[in-house]
Amino acid sequence: MDNVSVVIIFTLSGINETVNYRVTLFSLTLLYYCIILFVNISLIMIIILNENLHEPMYIFLCNFCISGLYGTTGFYPKFLLDLLSSSQEISYSGCLFQAFIMYSFACSELSILAVMAYDRYLAICRPLHYHSLMTKKRLSQLVCFSWLTPFCIFSINVLLTSKLKFCGSKIEKHFCVNWVIVKLACPDTDTVSNSVIAYATIFIYVSHGFFIIWTYMHLITTCVRSTEDKVKFMQTCMPHLISLITCTVAVVFDLMNMRFGSKDLPQSLQNFIATEFLIIPPVMNPLIYGFKLTKIRNRILGLVYIKGKLPLP
Repeated sequence: MDNVSVVIIFTLSGINETVNYRVTLFSLTLLYYCIILFVNISLIMIIILNENLHEPMYIFLCNFCISGLYGTTGFYPKFLLDLLSSSQEISYSGCLFQAFIMYSFACSELSILAVMAYDRYLAICRPLHYHSLMTKKRLSQLVCFSWLTPFCIFSINVLLTSKLKFCGSKIEKHFCVNWVIVKLACPDTDTVSNSVIAYATIFIYVSHGFFIIWTYMHLITTCVRSTEDKVKFMQTCMPHLISLITCTVAVVFDLMNMRFGSKDLPQSLQNFIATEFLIIPPVMNPLIYGFKLTKIRNRILGLVYIKGKLPLP
């Protein structure tokens, strides 16, 4: 088969400049990864174990935290091993698998944010019909949509990439992403299919963005009329809006840097831009929702006071 790649190992060159402080970077990264695991698993367990939180908004939030664990686990363990290794290499299949995780994680975040926006739209703009529209079946469909959409799209992406013939094996990043792998294809290799799928993916997730904007236009219009709706908006929609802005900015920065970024930028800055969506949202999202949503905050405070044997204020 002419289109089967002879490359079996890719070299990651994104952390070559960290030789002098790899131990420090390893320690800080390990600590940060432990924080990510702790805050996300804690919020997931609070939602699962508390029946009062078995509502659509909290189930979507639980999936949001699971998505954060999924994406960061696809990056941090390998990155930590690379910091301890003298050579940063990854197998061909391992690189494709990591690329699949990175892209599907970023897009599952956007899909979950879109269904959360729809849930808030129904709760605030159509409260009388909320329970008849947001049934268990509809909830299951929305959860499946938020996961299966990116999984299906990027399965096709990675499958097409796996059929390319490569003339290079050096990836100028510290983790694998599909676009960078495709750029290593030989000049005579047809990458039109990859480009078509890439633009189709952009179209799908830009559509997600327009849908979220549409829901917020209705939310803001509704909340202006009622003080009660304003309070509900501030409590439940502001965390969502902050998460949306953070996630979107992080992903857009990475895409812009990957496609149009200057190679003259310091490697450390390029690495931060590339991993921003793996650094900020996975910690910030559970913290924002944990402190802002009253039911979760009260549950956390209850556990803290019981643990410390202190009376609730």
